[in-house]
Amino acid sequence: MSKAGAKAAVAQSLRLLVPAGKAAPSPPVGPALGQRGVKSMDFCKAFNDRTKKLLPGIPIPTSITIEPNRTFTFITKNPPTTWLLLQAAGVEKGSSRPGDVIVGEVSLKHIYEIAKIKSKDPAFRGTGLREVASRVVGTAKGIGLKVVY
Repeated sequence: MSKAGAKAAVAQSLRLLVPAGKAAPSPPVGPALGQRGVKSMDFCKAFNDRTKKLLPGIPIPTSITIEPNRTFTFITKNPPTTWLLLQAAGVEKGSSRPGDVIVGEVSLKHIYEIAKIKSKDPAFRGTGLREVASRVVGTAKGIGLKVVY
């Protein structure tokens, strides 16, 4: 039988997509942190300081670990592949029917440059640049972009 209250406190993990340099205590940051007992202003200051060298507004995937004592640490990653592709193609959003509707095009050079950025992500650690580029091409086709060679 387990004893009531004998449960060890565990760190909570949270993932958010926060615009670089523009973290504010408004949704989604404020409520997500507030309900876990973390002062959102502390996170916003630290996040904005860490991302101040980036172009303001770039969506940054952020993993936040909240300890039982309400302290936190966070890791910022590179912008999402789809965002990078849409920027390279100069379009605002992908196709609602990829394969049927082409909304723009990207060159192989764009694919290579995006693959270089994404290869630094922890998810691609140990993956060759060619494989990362292949995945970027797949993502491009999946959002309705044509890859021109």
